[in-house]
Amino acid sequence: MNTPIAYRRTSPLAIVSLVSGILGWSLLPLLGSLVAIVTGHMARSEIRRQPQTLEGDGLAVTGLVLGYALVALSVIGVLVAMLFFGGLLAVIAAAS
Repeated sequence: MNTPIAYRRTSPLAIVSLVSGILGWSLLPLLGSLVAIVTGHMARSEIRRQPQTLEGDGLAVTGLVLGYALVALSVIGVLVAMLFFGGLLAVIAAAS
């Protein structure tokens, strides 16, 4: 017989998460990564609540990975800069 096929649509929040994660690495580093993280978590919870009608968990996870990776690299970069310039100050203070 003709059984209706249930089409699942992609979560808009998952798409926003992916696009924001990509923008975080190119145009909007801080804002893009924060939006990717927030919307990625929102998309995953939305998809878990409605698995029969929504898909896009992979897009949300990719946005989360991009967002968290950029935040982690930014924190590491700040720590390296602080150690480098702190070391320079220590050397200058010791020399004078």
